[in-house]
Amino acid sequence: MLKDNVLKKLNEQIQLEHYSANLYLAMASWCKANGLDGSAKFLYAHSSEEMMHMHKLFNYINETGSMALISAIDAPPTEYKDLREVFEKTFEHEKLVSTRINELVELTFGEKDFSSFNFLQWYVAEQHEEEALFMGILDRMDVIGFDGRGLYMVDKEIGKLAVVAPA
Repeated sequence: MLKDNVLKKLNEQIQLEHYSANLYLAMASWCKANGLDGSAKFLYAHSSEEMMHMHKLFNYINETGSMALISAIDAPPTEYKDLREVFEKTFEHEKLVSTRINELVELTFGEKDFSSFNFLQWYVAEQHEEEALFMGILDRMDVIGFDGRGLYMVDKEIGKLAVVAPA
């Protein structure tokens, strides 16, 4: 059974992962509505990956004999200035998620909850990958640019990054 403070923070992380999934789904819809099919495909797949992150936390909590909770989440933004803003926002969001994961790791270590500490190491590595992925997308945008066919090329490159999360 998890300590109350650890359980509370893990449930808050479930809420954040759920919000992440909805955020990327809303961004995918914006991209699709603006003819950016590659980015829409990528963000739709990334939304599914975030749901998998949520389910992983949910199952872990239940496996400890504690109760995972589903809380209300805010609606994500639906309007963006351009594709660059979409991916700047994703990068900012992933940095927030990394901060929360690191706080959870610190908490579990301090509570000597080494099982949860060990479980969270997967999230630490995952967040490193997420930040590198989104920073790489922003770097591609800088290299390719948006002039002429640049937006088309950027969107096409982002679409190639889409990976469907396992069921």
